[in-house]
Amino acid sequence: MTWIVRNLWLIPAIPALAAGLSALASRRRRAFAASLAIGSMGISFLLSLCAFAQALRSSGQGEATRQVFNFPWLQYGNEWLKLGWMLDPLTAVMLVMVTFVGLLIFIYSTGYMAHDQNFTRFFCFLSLFAAAMLGVVIANSLLLLFMCWELVGLTSYLLIGFWYQRPSAAAAAKKAFITTRIGDLAFLIGIVWLYSQAGTLLFYDHGAGCMEQTALAAMVAHITSVGMAASTGIALLIFAGAVGKSGQVPLHVWLPDAMEGPTPVSALIHAATMVAAGVFLVARVYPLMAAHGGMHAAIAPTTALQAVTWIGSITAVFAALIAVAQNDIKRILAYSTVSQLGYMMMGLGVGGVAVGMFHLITHAFFKSLLFLGAGSVIHGCHEEQDIRRMGGLRKFMPVTFATYAVGMLALSGFPLFFSGFWSKDAILHAAQDWSISRTPFYLGAFGALLTAFYMTRQVFYVFFGEARLEGNAGHGAAAGHSEHGAARVPHESPAAMTMPLVLLASCAVLLGLIGTPAWPWFNSFLNGQPAALDFAGFLERGTLPVMLSSTIIVFLGLGLGWWFYGRRPIASADAPDALEQLQPGVFRVLQNKFYVDELYGATVIRWNGWLASLSDWMDRWIFNGAVQAVSYLVIGLSWMARSVDVFVVNPGFDGGCKTVTVGGKILARLQNGRTQAYLRMVGLAFAVLIVFLIWSGRR
Repeated sequence: MTWIVRNLWLIPAIPALAAGLSALASRRRRAFAASLAIGSMGISFLLSLCAFAQALRSSGQGEATRQVFNFPWLQYGNEWLKLGWMLDPLTAVMLVMVTFVGLLIFIYSTGYMAHDQNFTRFFCFLSLFAAAMLGVVIANSLLLLFMCWELVGLTSYLLIGFWYQRPSAAAAAKKAFITTRIGDLAFLIGIVWLYSQAGTLLFYDHGAGCMEQTALAAMVAHITSVGMAASTGIALLIFAGAVGKSGQVPLHVWLPDAMEGPTPVSALIHAATMVAAGVFLVARVYPLMAAHGGMHAAIAPTTALQAVTWIGSITAVFAALIAVAQNDIKRILAYSTVSQLGYMMMGLGVGGVAVGMFHLITHAFFKSLLFLGAGSVIHGCHEEQDIRRMGGLRKFMPVTFATYAVGMLALSGFPLFFSGFWSKDAILHAAQDWSISRTPFYLGAFGALLTAFYMTRQVFYVFFGEARLEGNAGHGAAAGHSEHGAARVPHESPAAMTMPLVLLASCAVLLGLIGTPAWPWFNSFLNGQPAALDFAGFLERGTLPVMLSSTIIVFLGLGLGWWFYGRRPIASADAPDALEQLQPGVFRVLQNKFYVDELYGATVIRWNGWLASLSDWMDRWIFNGAVQAVSYLVIGLSWMARSVDVFVVNPGFDGGCKTVTVGGKILARLQNGRTQAYLRMVGLAFAVLIVFLIWSGRR
């Protein structure tokens, strides 16, 4: 076992240590906190590169090489509960992605949060967040993964509600925390069930792990009372945790509201860490998801994978439709993230780990680029987030515009030159060959059309036309002036914010090279196969037709976006939306997110309120009433006991004591120690006896 495998724990531990030291620092130690956070992520990134190099050296042997380090943690009876970590291609890729993207976001944050009074606390939370996600990635134990999973949830709560003085931020943090707990509860039940079936929570343990053949075969063979295999039930419960964390329908409602946190938080949550954790979890337990018994195991997807596919494909279209009608620059990207997470889930369901994870990796780079670009726009527009009040920013912010355009084209799946095209096409290609139904393919294609359309709409609103920022009364100033009286003129962001954008834009382009049909290196690396350059891969069945149809779809979406929003420049911030003019009713439904929040408010939340009121009433009048009745009964019994004691027992006892006392006094007089008195008593008694005998004789 190599040094890096034995010490893999250092990768999450170093940012966690940085978070602890930052927590002890005073608010004035801003440079110390930032340096500590960035330095710790830099060291973790270097260690991740070492781990990646080790995984790369071990690959190409016909199957994915996996190295594990397990250790006993807790003893109960004669049994030991073990924890551990592992290094395999999936872990290696995720470690590099999380640390690299996280490092760039940390650097960006020094510029974005420069004037925030809680700068030190922000970097403390950010470091702990990154450490928790890295713990999820390296875990070889479902228990250790769940611990870090919950830490991710805690730190996301702290970061989403970082500006807690704003009621909307506090509400968004609570919403995220509570909504994800719903999925986590199902996840926890699945963990307990898995442990009862497999007897271990280690993923891999030299043949004895819960993701290895012996345990999987036993879970497949165990049929529950409802006719479902234990493996299916456990997989669905674990997937419910992924649904909550990755914002899939119906637990997606928290994710767009997470925009209330600072923009670097949005980039970290929506690109590299929290929402990716759910997709990563499904990939990590994929052997369980795909566990199938019977003669049709090779051709029929399992129930769990079918659920992953359908929920993912529905989410991809559902969120994309909502994004079409949003006006907040970050909220558009948030719904885009929900949609792309749906694509990843669909990719896992129809194509396997490599297909879904390739889109996760490419998406992490271009979506973090888009979020950081949006933060640069907001920073340059004096905290304005409404795209209707922007416009013309390409002249004021050329670097932000150029890098944002790269991210937009990558997300839209612009053909050949951008990574999003190749990762999206891999999903569509797999969906086209799915044995259950072609519907996910059509949903994915429609989602790709919508993605190209709403991103074109956003870019034309933000970067083209005339500047509409001035005259924005009610947003910190009136008549085009800030709170300090200066004109609200857009400006380019500092180098600390633009340099990460340039690096991420480069990755958004170059990453596509590792997943083309001619050189499917990423797929080969995850599967432990040697990769070779072969342009004949483009001639495989269905590859070119999917590429052609995908290209047509993307250009159609871009063309529709230009037709509605680019053909005629947007005149003013108050001008009605082109789609709203065309279909006001539909646009209103999309703008209000299909009224899902209102539906939950009228049903689940209201029912919960009713149940809470009922519980309060029962607590006050039933349970508390029963307690009060018992207490009054006890008080009554104690009063009766006291009365009996005072008025019955005490008088009787006192009277008896007085009688004994009087008798004692009389006897004391008789027993006075004088012989004459004793003789008198004897004589008197003798006389009485004689009288009695005489009286008796006469009778």
